[in-house]
This record gives sequence, structure tokens and C-alpha cells, in this order.
Amino acid sequence: MAVIRSDRPLDWRQIAAIAAGEPLELSAGARSRIAAARVLVEQIVERGIRAYGVNTGVGALCDVIVSPSEQRSLSRNILMSHAVGVGAPLGVAETRAIIAAALNNFAHGHSGIRLEVADRLVALLDADCLPEVPAFGSVGYLSHMAHIALVCIGEGHARHGGERITGAEALRRLGLEPLVLEAKEGLSLINGTPCVTGLAALTLARAERLLDWTDAVAAMSFENLRGQLAAFDADSLSLRVSPGLNVVGERMRCALADSGILAAAVGQRTQDPLSMRTIPHVHGAARDVLSATADVVNRELASITDNPIVAGTPDAPRVYSQAHAVGASIALAMDSLATAIAQVAAMAERRLDRLVNPLVSGLPAFLAQPGGTCSGFMIAQYTAASLVAQNRRLAAPASLDGGITSGLQEDHLCHATPAALKALEIVDNAGRIVAIELLAAAQAYDLQTIDAPRAPLTDALWRRVRSVVPVYHDDRPLADDMAAAFRLIADTAPPLLPNPGKSAPAGNHALDTVSRATLAAGDAAGKAANDLHLVARMV
Repeated sequence: MAVIRSDRPLDWRQIAAIAAGEPLELSAGARSRIAAARVLVEQIVERGIRAYGVNTGVGALCDVIVSPSEQRSLSRNILMSHAVGVGAPLGVAETRAIIAAALNNFAHGHSGIRLEVADRLVALLDADCLPEVPAFGSVGYLSHMAHIALVCIGEGHARHGGERITGAEALRRLGLEPLVLEAKEGLSLINGTPCVTGLAALTLARAERLLDWTDAVAAMSFENLRGQLAAFDADSLSLRVSPGLNVVGERMRCALADSGILAAAVGQRTQDPLSMRTIPHVHGAARDVLSATADVVNRELASITDNPIVAGTPDAPRVYSQAHAVGASIALAMDSLATAIAQVAAMAERRLDRLVNPLVSGLPAFLAQPGGTCSGFMIAQYTAASLVAQNRRLAAPASLDGGITSGLQEDHLCHATPAALKALEIVDNAGRIVAIELLAAAQAYDLQTIDAPRAPLTDALWRRVRSVVPVYHDDRPLADDMAAAFRLIADTAPPLLPNPGKSAPAGNHALDTVSRATLAAGDAAGKAANDLHLVARMV
């Protein structure tokens, strides 16, 4: 179902849906606002009103006047000089998210591009003909959008149908001519915070799914380790003021309801280790950070982040050349979410260690069978410990990196886009850690010494894992199982548990219906991961 940019700005869920493949349409109102803003730019040019990047240079060259005859060259040259990205290209979802966020920004009606430029970006999304965008080289927002805009003018490179082609060939395949950019369009295409905002929306979607999965996997580990259900008592948890904590407590009670294993363990310990009894506290804190971050991202999507901004009327055009393109708030939010997810993953590794450690698990050493000749999950825990350490390094705040660019003109940098990129990497690493915990928890069920039934939900999840990977006997490279478990977490809907406050994008009720159906299907015993891949990426 198409996501429509109407009079309301897109929210982060809608950006994530477009990133996953949904088409984007501009409503008549959005198109009208874009066109009206273009009239303002034309009046600014005609009247010779001084405007940054319209009739002046950019950055430290902001006081150099550019004549009307040079303004087309300025727009084109801005793309050429700002396309300085390095490293491996962004993925399909990341690129689509950035383009969607850029179109959302243009639709506010204060950027001043022509409709033809917006339509060109929509056409690239529709055809899934996506510019090649190197991931690194930005201290804020410039290089990524410059590489995207290159394809609009027939330059740069794109990927279409799995093939790397030139920007000119990409346009030829779509039956389009290269655009000749007019005044301000080059600057409008590279300016603002669409890059970090698109990546942030994608981070939120992946983090939310990961947290849902992590609750369910933690329940499996808790059950295997024979925890005390009193840790999730509703009356006790209600004494701590945290929406996320109480949501996770409810989810854990649901996941572990009717567990024969836990019923047999009641009263065996006064208190469980922190990695078990603080699941609501740590996972809940991460959910609270996720919610706060979502608010920041939605505010960013509702904001005009160009520099300069055009406003007023054709009779009295106005131009504001200030600092709305600086993404301080979203950089701080991305750093915060990255740290929260890193902490959740670090605690998952601690539960994993307890599962494989015979001193505390009550299970065969390292979940190996037989011990001695088999190492089981001994070294898989090393991998998790390594990823935890990597996350710790990545969690250093990008928003404090600072730096000076453009001849002292830009002497404070927030590094918003790098903050989002490292948050995405941390979420990815965390998913791999939780995937290893998931495999270990499934293996622990196969080796359990208590003759009692699992909770219905954890039993269904164990069966779901076993439909993808069999019991491990050191009979194959464990890395392959770990990759399969990671894809299960990254690509499929998590087990169905209470999740108050989670909803589909406004105006996308079909997505909500599909996601509910997918969740139900995902909880059926034995449902293979690949069956859910396509729809789950839309959640």
C-alpha cells in the first residue's frame, strides 16, 4: 500500500515502510506546496535578494556573489564538489529511507525545488533504481544526498536489477532525461537532515523489532535457568515509574505463563542474578529511550531543515539563512539509542554465558553433547563477547566528536549522520548476540534435566528455531546456524506478546493488518523463517 505524503509530515514508521519497499506518493497539496516554494525562489532571483546558495557561494564562500547566469553552474557544481563519500555503499533500505525523508522535507514547501526534481526522486524509488551512496565521509548531511542527486542529473552510479550502472544509463532505462538544475536546487538537494532522519527511522524500526525478539529470547533463557517468576510481579514492578519496564514485565509474564519448568523451580532461590531479574529494568529502559528517540525523529520529520528556507509570498518573498540543517537533537538521540541497545545486548551475552557455564546452568558444559570431544557453544560465547566489546567502542558519542570545516565558517559539528550509522551497526551487532542466545536457549531445552513442560509461547519459539536449525552436535560449522538465527531475528516478525503503544503508520491500515497476520503466523510451531521474510520487513 502506497505511503502518501499529504498535509501531514511522514512519521518514522512510514519512512521505514518506504525503506522496506512501499511506494511513496505526493498528494496534490504536497505538490502545490513544492511548486509554490519554487515561485518564491524565482522571485528572489528576479529581485536580486541576497540568499545563501542561491546567488552566493556556499560554506566559507557565502559572501561571494553569484550572477544569474552562473546559478545553474553553481547548482551543478555543488553536487560535483560535495559528492565525496567513501567506503562501501549503503544498502537498499538505507538509501530508500534517505530519499523518502528528503521528499518529506521538500513537501513542507520551503525548499524551492521544482516539481520535476521531486518527481525524479519518486521515479527512482518507484523503479527501485537506487543511487550508489558511499556510507562514510559525512560530518553532518552533505555527501550522501549529493551522491543521490548525481543520478538525477545523469551522473554518478546506481543499482538496478542487481546491476551497477551509470547515472546516465539509469535515467535511460527509466525513459528520463538528465535534469538541468536551476538556482538553489543543488543546495536544496544536499541540505537539511533527511540523511540522518531516514537512517534514524530505519534504526528505530530495527531496534523495535530487536527489542521484541530480545524479550522472547530472554524468556527462554530465564526458563532454562529456572528463574524466580517473582521478578516479574506486576505489583512490584508498578512501584517503579517506567512505561517500558512495565511493558516488559507484562511481556515476560505472558511469555512464561504456564511454565512447568518454572513451577518446579519456585522458591529454589531468594534472588536471581541481575542478568535475569533486571530484564524488565534494562529492556524497559531501552524501550523508554526508543520512545523518546521516536519523538525526536518525528519532530525532525515535521521540521523544515533547509538552509536557506524560503517563505513569505511572491509579492514579499523572504529567505532565512540560519542553522536548521544542523541535527544536534537527532545526533544526541541516536547516540542515546545506540547506548541503550548496546546495554541490552551486553546483558544478553551475560545470560548466554550462564547458559553455557556448567557452574551455574545445571546443564551439560557449554551445551555440548558429548562433552570432551565436543565444544558445543563454548566459542560462540566468545563471538558474543567480542561483539559486546565492539558495541562498547561504537557507543562512544559521535555527537561530541566536534571538528572544524570550511575555513572556520563551520566550526561546530554534530556528526548526526555518523551517529545514525553507528547506531545501525550496534543494532546489527546486538541482533547477532541475541541470535546466539536464541540458539543456546533452544539447545538448553534439548538438554534440560527437569521433566516438565515449557511455557506454551517458549515451546512455540523453540519449535520455530528447530524448523530452521537442528540440534547442534559439533557436526557442522556453528557460524552457519548463527547466520540463520540472525536472519530469523532481523527478517521475521517476533513472537506475539503484548506490546502497548505499538501501531502502524497513520493512513497505512493494510500494513497493520498484514503485520498482525504475520505475527500470528510467526508464532505457529514450525513456521520457517523464509515464509515471513517479505512481509516482516514491512513492519
